[in-house]
Amino acid sequence: MTSRTAQKDRKTAETDISLKIGLDGEGVSKIDTGIPFFDHMLTLFSKHGLFDLDVKVIGDTDVDAHHTIEDTGIVIGECMKEALGTKEGIRRYGCCYLPMDETLARVVVDLSNRPHLEFRAPAGTPSAPNMPFTLVEEFCRAVASNLRANIHVELLYGRDGHHIAEAIFKGLARALREACEKDARVKGIPSTKEAL
Repeated sequence: MTSRTAQKDRKTAETDISLKIGLDGEGVSKIDTGIPFFDHMLTLFSKHGLFDLDVKVIGDTDVDAHHTIEDTGIVIGECMKEALGTKEGIRRYGCCYLPMDETLARVVVDLSNRPHLEFRAPAGTPSAPNMPFTLVEEFCRAVASNLRANIHVELLYGRDGHHIAEAIFKGLARALREACEKDARVKGIPSTKEAL
């Protein structure tokens, strides 16, 4: 199997990111974003997606976490898109219901080359202690836009902010893993258009 890996350096006035991802990995990660809770979420993303992930970010965390989290999502999306190449032989679709104690999240992915995020959560959904819940959505939007994927995230229920964020990150990882996987029965591009 051809190695499906990509790496990218991205530097702006707000963040300096160096990232490498392997889609056919073992879930090995080395993460340092300067935001410990986000490091935890990306470690889970790597482990449950079986993506080998190496991330180093220097961001303006003295302002807040927004730029670091959004820009990391941008680079993850860009690298995954590059690593997928022509998308020949992939499953294309992925779905995961992810329970986390009192929480249940559903994440569905289509690697369609049509970027869209549908993110549904009840008003007043609690944040994790060290990361606003709004930034979970911003991360998902950045991944969807730059991977050019159709991603639907729905928090079905939950009370604990940590568990909610964790369920979404793990669910996204599992759905992406399924969508990215090669299927021996798929010949060429999985679309009647013969293009994605």
